[in-house]
Amino acid sequence: MLNYIWFGMMAIAVAAGIYNGKIDAVTEAAIDMAKVSVEIAIGLIGIMALWLGIMKIAEASGLIRVIAKLLKPITIRLFPDVPADHPAIGSIVLNMSANILGLGNAATPLGLKAMEELQELNEKKDTATNAMVMFLAINTSSVQLILPATVVALMGATASEIFITTILATSCSTIAAVAAVKFLERRKRFAVPTEDTSNG
Repeated sequence: MLNYIWFGMMAIAVAAGIYNGKIDAVTEAAIDMAKVSVEIAIGLIGIMALWLGIMKIAEASGLIRVIAKLLKPITIRLFPDVPADHPAIGSIVLNMSANILGLGNAATPLGLKAMEELQELNEKKDTATNAMVMFLAINTSSVQLILPATVVALMGATASEIFITTILATSCSTIAAVAAVKFLERRKRFAVPTEDTSNG
């Protein structure tokens, strides 16, 4: 679905550029964004290697199980379909921790890893599970106790002025996201259909 959305946006942009006689601006913007995407990808390589390595060490040492056990009361309620000792829980915990600490770039590879591991538990590969939807909601609305480095760099000393409001805003968004997911997953209209395997 996302492929169609992105293709539609690009087609509309090209058509609008041709119609307005500004196709050169569209071409220049496409080249600039391609450069930006490459720079972001290169910047993520080191972060992905570091955090995925840390996660692997944590899994091998049993740290993930300890963290998962400490957070078990929360994870059971938020992700009842995911086993407490599944690697996905570890990725989710680390992703949430990175987001809370304002490490957005570090949270990205952990989030992708968590989605891959949640997909392994998914019986219907073309339909998102409740756990995947919940994780996406928490990930996009995550509470932040520390402002992202990019915000601090842009705002400088004035970044401290939005510290309290950032915590309040992200806390409200997280509560609203979790409540919305829990409410919708109980509605029959949004329920994920399951295959009947009793006759197999």
